[in-house]
Amino acid sequence: MLSLIDGKGRIFISAVLVVALGAVMLNAYTPTGSSFHVPDYMIGLIGKYLCYALLAISVDLVWGYAGILSLGHGAFFALGGYAMGMHLMREIGDRGVYGNPDLPDFMVFLNWQELPWYWNGFDSPLFAILMCMIVPGALAFGFGWFAFRSRVTGVYLSIITQAMTFALMLAFFRNDMGFGGNNGLTDFKDFLGFDLQAAGTRSALMLSSAAALIGGYLVCRWMTMSKYGRVLAAVRDQESRTRFLGYRPEGYKLVAFVVSAMIAGVAGALFVPQVGIINPGEFSPANSIEIIVWVALGGRGTLVGAALGAVAVNYLKTYLTGALPEIWLFALGGLFIAVTLFFPKGIVGEIGRFTNLIKRFLKPSLPSMEVRND
Repeated sequence: MLSLIDGKGRIFISAVLVVALGAVMLNAYTPTGSSFHVPDYMIGLIGKYLCYALLAISVDLVWGYAGILSLGHGAFFALGGYAMGMHLMREIGDRGVYGNPDLPDFMVFLNWQELPWYWNGFDSPLFAILMCMIVPGALAFGFGWFAFRSRVTGVYLSIITQAMTFALMLAFFRNDMGFGGNNGLTDFKDFLGFDLQAAGTRSALMLSSAAALIGGYLVCRWMTMSKYGRVLAAVRDQESRTRFLGYRPEGYKLVAFVVSAMIAGVAGALFVPQVGIINPGEFSPANSIEIIVWVALGGRGTLVGAALGAVAVNYLKTYLTGALPEIWLFALGGLFIAVTLFFPKGIVGEIGRFTNLIKRFLKPSLPSMEVRND
């Protein structure tokens, strides 16, 4: 596995570890009034950025390496989040507003008499963690099986994925679905017996997000550098020619799509306990489109660039929504247009191109050999 990590990958992994571990150390061992102290809210914010970076990597796997422009990955992210949210709601027990040991507060408020069957098992953290991957993966498998076998590609596939997440958003807004309606799932108390508001728990969740990001990167890197990855790139560039050579492109695309959905589900599962809520707004098609902006800005087909783009855009979003909230959407649209027109390879791609130019410029040229006929 380590032999597959190039220079960019080593820098990326080192940076993630330094930021995550450094933030935890500065939060725990520096006084509150110190200029080096990292406040508790910043730990949660870094954790959220790391989850977004993992989500961006999952999208880059299918868009950058398989040529599948998915505008529905927000659905897989949200499904993973809801699976974790259901477990956190079960852990509340009788500490809710209504004191019901079996039913979440929103079900008591809506006069539900018993827990729906699909909530069974979510009292187990292991079951919930598995569902965070299985549910998005199963949806991606079912969707991809029919879409890829029907040879739906290009803009048509993008529209269908967007329709999928929009349909799920409308469904989860319904109170009779049993997922909290438009309020979603919230008021979480603890996870594995640890208070979610405690500084130590927040730090542990942020470190878990960093570990998941590194693990997701390594899995995607291994897939893209293997023989499977080379065939996947061939499918992206010339699907009809790859099919003519005897490969089945739909199988290769389906594997990438399912793995990508599972990674997105893990990102959503880690996201929810750190932000404290999951609601149908996470299914919004606008969220999935924003993920594409992250990947395009950082560099499609680089993995590292996708993560970098996610962090950069969300840091900008955090700043602008606080300082100038009315211009954020205009800034996001302008950023996407600027990247498309002037930096089509993204930040990492342009840095790589600039580095190659410098190397060629500095590379000493060989002296010319003159042939003499004496």
